Amino acid sequence: MRGKKLVVYLDTSVYNRPFDDQDQARIKLETEAFLSIIDRAVKGGIGIIGSSVVSYENSRNPFVERRERVSSYLSVASKWLRLSKSIRERATALESAGIDSFDAMHLACAETGGAAYFVTCDDAVIRKAKQQKYHLAIEVCSPLEFVLKEVFKDA
Repeated sequence: MRGKKLVVYLDTSVYNRPFDDQDQARIKLETEAFLSIIDRAVKGGIGIIGSSVVSYENSRNPFVERRERVSSYLSVASKWLRLSKSIRERATALESAGIDSFDAMHLACAETGGAAYFVTCDDAVIRKAKQQKYHLAIEVCSPLEFVLKEVFKDA
């Protein structure tokens, strides 16, 4: 990807990871990985795709402070996608392949936006994506996997 900025899509679970129980080692590490991704995006090293799907899910969060913090993270996005007919059609195809509806919409946004990675903290999504990898045009991984593959590769 020389000369072209790496672009990722973070689902809602990633944006909300800092609000989970930080006493659990995995959660703490995924939070640090997420913050590293945000830091890279702010510095221009990574592009983040935001979407109306993430924004909608965030709007449904009953905790005002969390909603506002996630909105501030979303402001880092270098590209923003609104739900479109083509995204809906792709999401429907992914649902037919066994992906849950909201996850399918996130994945369809990520693919449409040209993301190299779909990053999630949801083990079920990662598992389903691996089972359905031939139906996907994107790599699905956790924040930790992403950081190990892409952030530390130049270290």
